[in-house]
Amino acid sequence: MEPGTRFKVYCSECREKVELPVEDFRLTLGRTPAHAYYSFACPLCDAGVRKPAGEKIVAALSAAGVRTMRLVPAEG
Repeated sequence: MEPGTRFKVYCSECREKVELPVEDFRLTLGRTPAHAYYSFACPLCDAGVRKPAGEKIVAALSAAGVRTMRLVPAEG
């Protein structure tokens, strides 16, 4: 993706559509693809929003350079 890439998303709290730069997103990858999600803070209502991230969303956010955290199981 090009520098300055932005994504349009809906806030789950205020239901408004907002456009945010890559820097405002966080992508979390769990132990399985079913446990992947992205998060952001809504600039309109300041709510912390977390939404499931399917395969296509993970690919798009990763390609754009969104900061990604991988969750690994604790060793025991």
